[in-house]
Amino acid sequence: MELEKVIVIRDKTRLEQLIERFNSKAQAKFYLERSGEDFGFYENEHNTFYTSLSEVEKAIATSFKYKVLFRSFLSTYMFAEGDLIVVLGQDGLVANTAKYVNGLPIVAINPDAERYDGVLLPHQPGTFLSAINGFVHGNYKMKMVNMAKATLNDGQSLLAFNDFYIGASSHISSRYNLEFDGKRESQSSSGILVSTGAGSTGWISSVFNMTNNINNYYFNKKREFDFGLDWEENKLLFVVREPFLSKMSQIDLGYGTITRGRSLKIESKMPNKGVIFSDGIESDFLNFNSGSKVEIGIAEEKAMLIS
Repeated sequence: MELEKVIVIRDKTRLEQLIERFNSKAQAKFYLERSGEDFGFYENEHNTFYTSLSEVEKAIATSFKYKVLFRSFLSTYMFAEGDLIVVLGQDGLVANTAKYVNGLPIVAINPDAERYDGVLLPHQPGTFLSAINGFVHGNYKMKMVNMAKATLNDGQSLLAFNDFYIGASSHISSRYNLEFDGKRESQSSSGILVSTGAGSTGWISSVFNMTNNINNYYFNKKREFDFGLDWEENKLLFVVREPFLSKMSQIDLGYGTITRGRSLKIESKMPNKGVIFSDGIESDFLNFNSGSKVEIGIAEEKAMLIS
């Protein structure tokens, strides 16, 4: 492949975010230390990230043109066919990036192996360049990760690498009609989660943890439920969180497996504050209020992770 440019995706460090919040490093330090926080932790994390970023930039500059792009510009940046994406950050940054790069290959680097588990970060700052060179010369392994897609009746759509949340934006009841596998019912709940295989160890795992705790309490023995899908498997799982039974709401459609031929359809009954967001990024959302209908299915797009 002819590689035109490497796009390095990064986020602001927590120290940088604190400085933005308090207008200066000194003010941030004063506030945190007065609260008993260890300001040195944030400084060390910041310095480690910038050491990794410098190492990555120097390595790329020896062979390729490159550009550094902040996470906040992902949704508006126009990626080109000859771009290769390098993600430097935590796992969540990989998930957020994959939704916007139109299937371009991604090399994910762990900038701080002592702090980050790096489930989605197989590469290190000192060795990642071999993955890029391997890709250019056709000698590489690629993991094609399945994603989910939400499509509204007005044509808007959103991808999810890990999961979708569909429901109210605050701690009020989410009201909607749900249709799945030939069945339909009105519901009131804390919202719906839809998870990919990559997201099976994330948000949706907390639902299974809660279920297992309740089962253990009532049955005095372990009756463990778990959700495991291969990242490349064309399946999604949806779960209704805390469904409420009443004269106006039912609870029979509580979970299910979405496949190529079986999507999930939801019609909003919320006059306002209804949202759909993916991968925990609440700032990037679709409005989902009365009159809105959404279909959740398996995306044609795949995330391409160079392993």
